[in-house]
Amino acid sequence: MSCMRPKGSAAELEARRRRAIALSQQGLSLSEVARQVGSSPSSVKRWKEVVRKGGAQALAAKPHPGRTPRLSAKAIGKLLKLLLKGATAHGYSGQLWTLGRVAEVIERHFGIHYHPAHVWKILRRCGWSAQKPQRRARERDEAEIERWRRERWPHIKKGAPAAPKHHLPR
Repeated sequence: MSCMRPKGSAAELEARRRRAIALSQQGLSLSEVARQVGSSPSSVKRWKEVVRKGGAQALAAKPHPGRTPRLSAKAIGKLLKLLLKGATAHGYSGQLWTLGRVAEVIERHFGIHYHPAHVWKILRRCGWSAQKPQRRARERDEAEIERWRRERWPHIKKGAPAAPKHHLPR
């Protein structure tokens, strides 16, 4: 037995149940109805029993269980626009978004407090993923690194006798 909810909105699933009952009333077998609506024969049988006991209104979509989200879909859209402006636009030093920073932006703009772990759930549902910034020394000298790659590395790579040593500054 599968515990997963079938794909589709509540209205789409209700329409599928009603179509199954209509096909069943036309005399089609349970397996044929199930094949046509994309369900199992046991579901079709269960729906027929629900209609027998409670009438066609018993097939109506039921509200989703669970708490109503504190941030509406519209608010989440606005949040994503705010985040795309970058962390510095919200007064943070550096462009790195942390879950704590996002939680602060949510509280500041929407008046809703979220624990950072729950912020991650919201961002993940929106298709965002964790990114790890590359660690680089502030003193990094790109020109010196490129010179080393060009002059020194070919000798090391080929196993050739070492060229005069050029050490990178520490």
